[in-house]
Amino acid sequence: MNVLVLGAGQLARMMALAVKPLNIEIRAYDVGSKQVLNPLAPEQVFGNLTDGIQYADAITAEFEHVAHDVLALCEASGKLKPTSQAIKIGGDRRLEKQLLEQCQADNAKHVIVKDKESFDEALNQLSLPIIFKSALEGYDGKGQWRLKFESQTSQTWLELNEFLKSNAKQGIVAEQMVPFQREVSLVGMRGHNGEIKVYPLTENHHTDGVLSVSLALDNEQKIQQQATEVFTRLTNKIDYVGTLAIEFFQVGDKLLVNEIAPRVHNSGHWTQQGADTCQFANHIRAVCGLPLGNTELIRPTAMINILGEDTIPNQMLSMPGVAVHWYGKSKRPGRKMGHINVSGDSQEQLNQRLSTIADILPDAAFADINAYIKGKC
Repeated sequence: MNVLVLGAGQLARMMALAVKPLNIEIRAYDVGSKQVLNPLAPEQVFGNLTDGIQYADAITAEFEHVAHDVLALCEASGKLKPTSQAIKIGGDRRLEKQLLEQCQADNAKHVIVKDKESFDEALNQLSLPIIFKSALEGYDGKGQWRLKFESQTSQTWLELNEFLKSNAKQGIVAEQMVPFQREVSLVGMRGHNGEIKVYPLTENHHTDGVLSVSLALDNEQKIQQQATEVFTRLTNKIDYVGTLAIEFFQVGDKLLVNEIAPRVHNSGHWTQQGADTCQFANHIRAVCGLPLGNTELIRPTAMINILGEDTIPNQMLSMPGVAVHWYGKSKRPGRKMGHINVSGDSQEQLNQRLSTIADILPDAAFADINAYIKGKC
């Protein structure tokens, strides 16, 4: 089978690598150059979007910020999975909140801000601190403002107003900041026939607003069940097909939805070494109408993001249970350059290996990650 992925970044690359053994060929549509290329050898170009649609048996996306005219063309072909509406929900916080309300999925108290009147309404309905998030194109901590003190109100509105005036399509979601214990995420799939499978929850740690460490969780049945129920309601509501991730805030024994990502997700990269079938292969299986693979945790596993660095100590390559995945990107501060998956035969062995890695990774580039790992292990 042939699959066209909208987007030509590292997620398309990992999908292509994952399904080579199934004789599934992947091409990627680069939204910048508007060309279809080989995600494993970007110098190989195969034409434009029309050519890519004609080539494909199925079309999917690696990210949610795809131009609506591109989505419309792909959907008209009858090959796009998930639907354009599902992809748009992941790229617009207003649509996301609407879906959560329709599915009665618990999330932070919020108000949609589009003018001064609705800004004042947010101040009346919510208590400080409040976080304001751009409705479109906000990710990895970008497009956010925090209002902690009343003295910041006027300046915050000036900044929000300038932002709203800069793009007529934009909006802002004001959310009550949640005093959560930790962030966890659930990555799962829904097949073409409605079959649902989910991976174990992960505990996530962020560095400067960017995911830096994910730990697969075992024996967390109570919150695993909560998360799975939310996943099932959301994906059934929109007849979703493919991999989808939900980020949650854990407050005591309760989970509140933070964000939805209608695609393979950074917090699911650990599945490459920690599950029989990784999230990338399962996504393509789903959009191609193939059976979903096993999602059980086969060994304790964690993922460490490599942010803004294009090298790591070579001694890590000789460590048992360690797999390094580079993305072939040019170096830039804070950029996701690759990730490291670490596994063990037991949780104790995984913790020992993570501790060793924290001693090896240079603090100059990995100080926050190393501190987090040492605190956990």
